[in-house]
Amino acid sequence: MVIERTDKEIIFRLPVDTDIRGLQRIVNYFKYKEAVKSSKATEEQANLLADESKKRWWEENKQRFIK
Repeated sequence: MVIERTDKEIIFRLPVDTDIRGLQRIVNYFKYKEAVKSSKATEEQANLLADESKKRWWEENKQRFIK
């Protein structure tokens, strides 16, 4: 693995056989950090939003799991 910093970006070079699932988790984390870096929301507000989202998802998808 090689990490390179330029004036405009940071570049990660990984072997082609790198675990894609693990890499996707890291990419998702970086996306999350980028999205919340200027957020003024509290942790409690974020938790409420997450709970609401999960509840809505379950209501829309529970028929796929319960027969």
